[in-house]
Amino acid sequence: MNITLFGATGRVGAVFLKKCLEEGHHVTVLVRHINTLPSDERLSICVGDAMNYEHVEEAIMSADLVVSALGTDGTTTLTTSMQHMIDSCLKLRISRIVSIGTAGILQSRIEKNKLRYLSVEARRTKTFAASEHAKVYKMLQQSTLDWTIVCPTALPMGERTGIYRVSADFLPEDGMRISVFDTADFTYDVSMNNLYVHKRVGIAY
Repeated sequence: MNITLFGATGRVGAVFLKKCLEEGHHVTVLVRHINTLPSDERLSICVGDAMNYEHVEEAIMSADLVVSALGTDGTTTLTTSMQHMIDSCLKLRISRIVSIGTAGILQSRIEKNKLRYLSVEARRTKTFAASEHAKVYKMLQQSTLDWTIVCPTALPMGERTGIYRVSADFLPEDGMRISVFDTADFTYDVSMNNLYVHKRVGIAY
């Protein structure tokens, strides 16, 4: 499979990239710096900026699947780049996109008409990152793409356990954390097996 990955140098993105290459897929990444990327004949590197539409379109030109592991970085990088991804996917007739979100954009179990980051379940007072992820959720909802958003809770590096709980649209009850490795592995499964289309998926131990 030809996969285009955004956020390949981040924690989840780097683990996801390694797994894709180990499984024999061809991966194209769009990065600003190539220093931390592995050397692999199945890896194609586009140097550029996800805030630039032309750079995004070039990166996904031959993709069967688009995966975004981008964070907010205190800016609008996430929302701007996602709009570019959506527009490019529609133009190039690429239907499948998977994004790494945050548990804050899952539905609250206590106030079911609210997202978790806007409910009494919220543990953080700063909401910029969650609000950017919520905008991405709305953008994907309004698109015609086959989207899935993987929504981990607290993300230590941790270990690869292969044992975790998932729940469509909600965080598994009493879920507190999930490792970067298990999040990347679950994202890989979702991507390869076309799981949870048009859903947010909470993941936690």
